[in-house]
Amino acid sequence: MIRWIITFLIIALIAAVLGFGGIAEGAADIARIIFYIFIILFVISLIGKLFRR
Repeated sequence: MIRWIITFLIIALIAAVLGFGGIAEGAADIARIIFYIFIILFVISLIGKLFRR
C-alpha cells in the first residue's frame, strides 16, 4: 500500500512541475486517501495484536 502512495505522490509532483494542475491535484488526493486508509488499517492491526496477547 505504501508503494501506491509513493507512486501517486510522484505522479502528482511530476504533473505539478509540468503544469498539469488538475492531474496533480487528483493524484495528490488519491495518495492522501490511500495514506489515511493505510494509517487506519495500521492502527487496527496494532490494537488487534495488543488484544491477542
